[in-house]
Amino acid sequence: MTDLRVLHTLRCMGFTDLDRVASVAGLPPEETESRLIDLAVEGLVTRTPGAFGGWGPTEAGKIEDARLVAEELDKAGARAAVTSAYEDFMVLNPELLDLSTAWHLRTVDGVAAANDHTDAGYDDRVLARFTDLDRRVSPVCAALAAALPRFGSYRTRLSTALARGDLAESTSSYHNVWFQLHEDLLVTLGIPR
Repeated sequence: MTDLRVLHTLRCMGFTDLDRVASVAGLPPEETESRLIDLAVEGLVTRTPGAFGGWGPTEAGKIEDARLVAEELDKAGARAAVTSAYEDFMVLNPELLDLSTAWHLRTVDGVAAANDHTDAGYDDRVLARFTDLDRRVSPVCAALAAALPRFGSYRTRLSTALARGDLAESTSSYHNVWFQLHEDLLVTLGIPR
């Protein structure tokens, strides 16, 4: 039986290292590695060695993941609830993109420049807008988790990133977790990117 938990986590993350897959899947690294090896034997994931190496889904893995999540969605009778939450999420998505841009770039005297984060007032205003967005996405995350429990980790991961002030810099930033949630919704509903 294919391991949906690890396969789907990797599918939503793309190409990444073992520790990130383990963290997001909520499993110990040793168990995650064992599951990834089993998936590799099935031809569903591949590992690239080296300093910049990691794990990624194969095309067969993406197809199998799509089949498994469609089966999960239908078995749970959750298509309508997930579709409704997706529509609510998409209303918020452009704002997240604008906020991520505002965190990285700012306009000074009519000229766009990299935000060097030396203006605490500006950064505080952007952070306040992220906090407001986070408050509004919370019910979306709750609806998703009620429909399919595997969506439950996104609320925690978004809140943790916001509490750290990690809005768009790292692989576990608010923006990256949001992207993974968006990818998860697309895959779950069978919507092409």
